[in-house]
Amino acid sequence: MKPMPASAQDVLKSSREALISSQVGVEPITQPLSMEEAMARALKYNHNERARRIEQSIALNAWEAGKYDMLPRLLASAGYRTRDNDLITRSRDSVTGLPSLAHPYISSERDSMLTDLGVSWSMLDFAVGYFNAKQNADRFLIAAEHRRKAMHVLMRDVAIAFWRMASAQKLLHDVKATIALAEAAVADSTQAKAEGLRSPIDNLRYQRQLLENIRLLSTIEKDFASARATLANLINAPLGLAFTVVEPAGTPNVAILDLPIERMEEAALLQNAELKEQIYNQRIARTEVRKVLAKLFPHLTLSYDVKYSTDKFLINQQWSEAGLSLSQNLTNLLSAPVQKRLASGGVALADERRMAAQMALLAQVHVARLGLASSFQQLQLADRIWEIDQSIKKHTSNRAEAQTESKLAKIASDTATIVSMLRHYQALAEFQVASCTLQSTLGLEIDLTSVDQLSLERLTQEIATWQRAWQSGSLTLGTTVPGKNAGGS
Repeated sequence: MKPMPASAQDVLKSSREALISSQVGVEPITQPLSMEEAMARALKYNHNERARRIEQSIALNAWEAGKYDMLPRLLASAGYRTRDNDLITRSRDSVTGLPSLAHPYISSERDSMLTDLGVSWSMLDFAVGYFNAKQNADRFLIAAEHRRKAMHVLMRDVAIAFWRMASAQKLLHDVKATIALAEAAVADSTQAKAEGLRSPIDNLRYQRQLLENIRLLSTIEKDFASARATLANLINAPLGLAFTVVEPAGTPNVAILDLPIERMEEAALLQNAELKEQIYNQRIARTEVRKVLAKLFPHLTLSYDVKYSTDKFLINQQWSEAGLSLSQNLTNLLSAPVQKRLASGGVALADERRMAAQMALLAQVHVARLGLASSFQQLQLADRIWEIDQSIKKHTSNRAEAQTESKLAKIASDTATIVSMLRHYQALAEFQVASCTLQSTLGLEIDLTSVDQLSLERLTQEIATWQRAWQSGSLTLGTTVPGKNAGGS
């Protein structure tokens, strides 16, 4: 066999098929996209989220399959035997040692078939299978926690991309118009310089300020260009689709901050995904110690077989056999102290990691809470600056229309208003990120077990209900969605 690189035709064909299959079952976007629908689409259609669901399913199947290792082994076999001459044997007297006077005799047929159906049960295999099943069950729970962590990261990324697109949708027209106005002012300044209507130093300063505004606005325009593609990738929408978003109604709320910090710490200890993963790893390590000890016991095997042979020389062509065997691998006894120290070291390491994760988690609760409060303050400050810049822009525009204000002042005012509005959207995105960080730290999320079963419309409504409960601070800490169990845990 020789290495066979994929041809360009095969690569293109595979890519086209993957692109088509990626959109199978994805509902088209027919109206402006809300924040809740964007999150719902990400949960249902994002390929990384789908991969996490498959990983969780594989872990579940591994647990289900591992339970069969505890059952007795049922073995069936059939074999055919042939030889080119007869099996002829002699005998001798057991007392005198002399050859028997009887002629040599044939003891089996040249051709025969033997079938065997038997059951055997090893107590050691049962014990090891039992502990393996317990570890696979914990690994399934770890896969669920991995999915929860990935879901929090996905929701955070969707929020950032959503507000980037909302700001681009709101400001892109004004940015382009202001850039065109600034470029026209630069052209006028160049003409004025050529005609000697303004002093060279004043003209250069004027052009520099204009170009600085153009540079700033061009940077903003470049950042807007990738906003739609980023959001489309997260929700698994066609990258060339020209969809729009609609901003959430109402103002952000931080009622969750009114809850005592002690309740937040308790909720995080109960349901944080990172800490629960360490707890399951701790259980796996402790089970490993028991599995090592179980391997030191003697190997007791019970067996029962039903056999049948077509050899006509056998008087009993069908018979049953039962057996009981006891064995011990003496090498295991020699390595037992080392194996036990190795397993105990794994337990000690898991304990330390769990304690480290718990202490870090308590610190994260305080940091996330302060981060949400700080981002809310920054959002309020950005809103006040935005309102002031809007008033300045209004007055500057009126004066520019009355020809009592220069183009530079109007362009600078328009640029400042665009920048302050951009900072308003950036503050909204940072507030959403801080909110998602606190949710992740506390281990709060919508019920993940319902994502596959719910329609996109119903899932969007569930997310909207959950977000309102979070904003109002009415979520019960220690659970996920009120009245539902923690998804996948």
